[in-house]
Amino acid sequence: MDPAPGTLVLAATPLGDARDASSRLVDALGSADVVAAEDTRRVRALAASLGVTPAGRVVSYYEAVEAARTPALLDALREGRTVLLVTDAGMPSVSDPGYRLVTACVAEHLAVTCLPGPSAVTTALAVSGLPSDRFCFEGFPPRKSGERRRWLGRLVAEERTCVFFEAPHRLADTLAEAVQVLGGERPAAVCRELTKTYEEVRRGTLAELASWAAGGVRGEISVVLGGAAETSTDPAELVARVEERAAGGLRLKDAVAEVAELAGVRKKDLYNAVLEARG
Repeated sequence: MDPAPGTLVLAATPLGDARDASSRLVDALGSADVVAAEDTRRVRALAASLGVTPAGRVVSYYEAVEAARTPALLDALREGRTVLLVTDAGMPSVSDPGYRLVTACVAEHLAVTCLPGPSAVTTALAVSGLPSDRFCFEGFPPRKSGERRRWLGRLVAEERTCVFFEAPHRLADTLAEAVQVLGGERPAAVCRELTKTYEEVRRGTLAELASWAAGGVRGEISVVLGGAAETSTDPAELVARVEERAAGGLRLKDAVAEVAELAGVRKKDLYNAVLEARG
């Protein structure tokens, strides 16, 4: 007789302070047959700080090996074992490894459950001071400038508060381009080292935050961007938006196309309005 299938357990881990770990996470670390971790050293250190020793095998499961390791984890689940999946901080599969394994389990009707806990997304949203009744999560921005500008362009008319992550060494460039694409007055917050000793939340306009970040920022970064105000079709305001993008280094033709698309006006008409305003 075949054994009953096991269960994949997704467990949120502390963002920085081990005391945020749930008692269910402690129990799971001490009882799971397999612990799949984004970083095996970090999960062993976390377990030690919680006073528990992983009972089962601890295997690495990070982005570069997800595809290769998923079949073996599925085999363990089919054999009736409990697989605990943890990432370095926060919830697995939220800009972290896990999605591939979850979808494979769903396709085979294998049980998937979750031990809820810390999440940088909701923590940053809660402390940002920006509207939280409706929000979206955008993961990480593209690394290349051109792709990142297009990504930001899609947020120009986004009325919901938006949360995204960014690497500290790219934050200054991302915020500078956000000023060019979204406007310097858009409200935002940069949340650094959440729950850790040097936690810092900077709130202000994009222009203010870009100026601050230009000096260099360290640590784990979450950015919360305020939603867009209602899109205006006032010609003078649209011309101002074009000029703001052009001043930021965008070609006039591209700046006009970007603003025209977002405002729903003809590119030719807007281009002519810019030329007329320039005299």
